[in-house]
Amino acid sequence: MPILGIIASSLRRMADGITWTQRTLPVSADWQSVTFGASTIVAVATGSSIAATSADGITWTQRTLPVSANWQSVTFGSSTFVAVAFGSSIAATSANGITWTQRTLPVSASWTSVTFGASTFVAVSQSSSTIAATSADGITWTQRTLPVSADWQSVTFGGSTFVAVASGSIAATSADGITWTQRTLPTSTNWQSVAFGASTFVAVARNTSIAATSADGITWTQRTLPVFATWQSVTFGGSTFVAVASGSIAATSADGITWTQRTLPTSTGWRSVTFGGSTFVAVAVTSTIAATSS
Repeated sequence: MPILGIIASSLRRMADGITWTQRTLPVSADWQSVTFGASTIVAVATGSSIAATSADGITWTQRTLPVSANWQSVTFGSSTFVAVAFGSSIAATSANGITWTQRTLPVSASWTSVTFGASTFVAVSQSSSTIAATSADGITWTQRTLPVSADWQSVTFGGSTFVAVASGSIAATSADGITWTQRTLPTSTNWQSVAFGASTFVAVARNTSIAATSADGITWTQRTLPVFATWQSVTFGGSTFVAVASGSIAATSADGITWTQRTLPTSTGWRSVTFGGSTFVAVAVTSTIAATSS
């Protein structure tokens, strides 16, 4: 039985994440993560060697990662795409999202998220781990230590700070990805994703209506999403935060505080959302469907 995937992208003259129109991905796959860089949208799928690229979120081309793995997260920085795989020491780099080269993380771990900031790639892992890693180029990696053992789910960079969030009430901040300080989120829950925009960090949690905001990653305030849902991913683009959840649920906010519920074009397991150019793009499991909005 094929593994299926869905992707949606929301377009506008100034993208808003409100109205979504269905499109088609190049192949059925379990799409896990999507990012933007070098005028290109790149999505990766788990349990495969499948990736895909698009200039606009509408027309997609299948690409091949260097090895079949549980690809979990992809990011862009310093003219390089970097992807990491769950339950392995496998990473990959690409200048264009088309041609990929396998790389090696410093240890086999449950890598969940990778980001770029301050001239540094940072990856974090879950499964009650203190494991993180940094790299200047996505090629050579050094193991780092998070301040507490936790199921680290997501890491982002904003201003001059890396912020990572984990299940429970645990967060951490770092100026360089090397030295980390433990922080406390406003409630203990299934924190799933964190993003930065409009001088604000925003985190969302699975199986709740809970979000949180912070100006510095240190002091957090609990917020309320418009509906209880399995929130999976949050991003920022233009002047808008967009969060997606399993089902057909999305939400938008100008500040991370006041949220409005939106509707994705089909009900499925939406997994990841990003922003690039004038486009929001979300990927999900269980279909070859894509969507755009303008």
